[in-house]
Amino acid sequence: MDEYLKYVGAGSLTVAALAAAAVMLHKSPEPYRPMVDLSHQSAVVEGREKIRKSVMPESSNVNNSNDVTTLYEAVLKGASLSVSGKLLGWRPNPTAPYTWLTYNDVLVKSANVGAGLIKLGQNPSNTTHIGIYSQNNPEFFIVEQACYMYSMVLIPLYDTLGPDAATYIVNQAEISLVVCDKNSKLKNLLKQKSKMVSLKTVVLMEAPDSESLSLAKSTGVKVVLFEELEKLGEENPHKLVPCKSTDVCIICYTSGTTGIPKGAILTHKGMLAAVIASTRQMHIIGCEDVMISYLPLAHVYERFVQVMLYIAGGSIGFFSGDVKKLMDDIKVLRPTIFPSVPRLLNRLYDKILEKVNSSKVKQCVFNMALSAKASELERGILRNNSWWDKLIFREIQKTLGGRTKLITTGSAPLSPKVLSFLRCVFGCMIIEGYGQTETHGVCTLQHLGDMSIGVVGPPLSCSYIKLADIPEMNYFADNNKGEICVKGDNIFSGYFKNEEKTQEVFDSDGWLHTGDVGEWLPNGTLKIIDRKKNIFKLSQGEYIAPEKIENIYIRSRFVAQIFIHGDSLQSCLVGICVPDEEVLSKYAAQEYGLENCSVAQMAQDPRLKKDILDDVVKLGKEGNLNSFEQVKSLHLHSELMTIENGLLTPTMKMKRQDVAKYFHLQIENMYNILNK
Repeated sequence: MDEYLKYVGAGSLTVAALAAAAVMLHKSPEPYRPMVDLSHQSAVVEGREKIRKSVMPESSNVNNSNDVTTLYEAVLKGASLSVSGKLLGWRPNPTAPYTWLTYNDVLVKSANVGAGLIKLGQNPSNTTHIGIYSQNNPEFFIVEQACYMYSMVLIPLYDTLGPDAATYIVNQAEISLVVCDKNSKLKNLLKQKSKMVSLKTVVLMEAPDSESLSLAKSTGVKVVLFEELEKLGEENPHKLVPCKSTDVCIICYTSGTTGIPKGAILTHKGMLAAVIASTRQMHIIGCEDVMISYLPLAHVYERFVQVMLYIAGGSIGFFSGDVKKLMDDIKVLRPTIFPSVPRLLNRLYDKILEKVNSSKVKQCVFNMALSAKASELERGILRNNSWWDKLIFREIQKTLGGRTKLITTGSAPLSPKVLSFLRCVFGCMIIEGYGQTETHGVCTLQHLGDMSIGVVGPPLSCSYIKLADIPEMNYFADNNKGEICVKGDNIFSGYFKNEEKTQEVFDSDGWLHTGDVGEWLPNGTLKIIDRKKNIFKLSQGEYIAPEKIENIYIRSRFVAQIFIHGDSLQSCLVGICVPDEEVLSKYAAQEYGLENCSVAQMAQDPRLKKDILDDVVKLGKEGNLNSFEQVKSLHLHSELMTIENGLLTPTMKMKRQDVAKYFHLQIENMYNILNK
């Protein structure tokens, strides 16, 4: 990402330019006016057990989407609003500009693909399951809409799922046809064919190679090219069988941190409830907007944001498929809407600071600009046209294309310092929300103009939220703390063919128990403070929530990843830490003269291990951790925990049991030393 952060050196600024900027700053614009009173963002439902609801006025549905009841109708709505403007864009090669399909193009292609699926033997009904095993691309979107035009159900296979999980999904959902983008994925399926009784046909987006054809022949699987499927439908048109509001749109398998995947049943009604409620709050999205699509479409977050764009007539530009070239794609696309996750935003923050800190002069002037923008934020002023923006931040803003007006972040907490920093630097709305696959992606969301940090906003207008007591963790609803429980139209229908797991997450009154711990703040917004599911007890009887500790420790400049471990046979905590290579290398050279050392070599140096331990413990004290919540020993590991090595889920969550098993010997050794 370095090459995209070559913004002008602050040392080139003149005193006159700074004086001009100072004058302009005194002519600040009016603060942003939110749609609700930010001191009163949710209300307690009268006569009920502290259940909270939105205070959004019912008349504020700015997208006028009351006539949309399905995701197929949502595309029709977008086509009408945009007068069949651009819908799907992609780059044919790394040096090419974006090529676009209009709304009408996509509707025609989707109808043909749907008719082609029927000609291949797929029944146009809501019991027909179509698998898709692909990265984000226009074909993925077209297949999805084809399903909705003919009442079928889409079932994504995660790009990062192993063969066992893919086999399980195909068998459980009795999928007979899967659409693949690459020969590599086709081969993954065909090599497991003996375990997939239902699989008969694979539609491939690229030309099959000789190995694929050989495997297909030996396994009896029919391979059809995507363009052949579309042509087949064009030559054999079929009357549309549009989905209904209550129909299932997708069965979204969540990989989870343990066990086999669970298929969350998502409906058109549920997805639209979440989307329309969110667009009422994020009312700035319209036909002129374009988003970059790079987060996995197999997950609900990316899908949710896409629906927000096309229901408003906006455009979706797909990344080229290589995350390393994402910033190239962004530079060419110049998106106005940028859905993101903390991991990427943290990386962006680190790279900006690395450039700034390369010079004392740059650092000084940059901090002046940052302070001025932060002062405006405190007064509710958010902009990217101040003199500070023109002189200091403009080149940084160009790294996201230069016209970003909204960044959304979810899936994990974003550090308050990073959130505040990026709001200042990019001068655009950056809002956090909270939700799960089981809530169709979201149930709370910050209002535009709410400059708070560390909160996830009030309930959406489609959701009711209450907090349930967790006595063993000393959280009680009477003190406005407890497990987050949700009801509303955006709640999923249960887990596919898994009544046991469904009953585990719903109580007898129909509340979805999320497993996350929240706190109501005085202004009616929610703050995520803990996680219930992963708690464990130490030998002295103290309960530990490791994710709360990890969220504090991860703020250390030395830490790229950290895992906290403990159990009922031990009286203290230990941790596995993957250091930030760039930070640790510079620190080791400056403090101990260790030049050109690998991470593996630095991880063996007891001085560096002690310094990192001291730093995280210091952060723990600042974060008000109790002494028994502080880690007593760390093992430094040189390689990142990733999806590929099986230690992270496809949504970047830690597989806690797998991590503990992987580092069993290191954990055992730390306890042996501590217990001597």
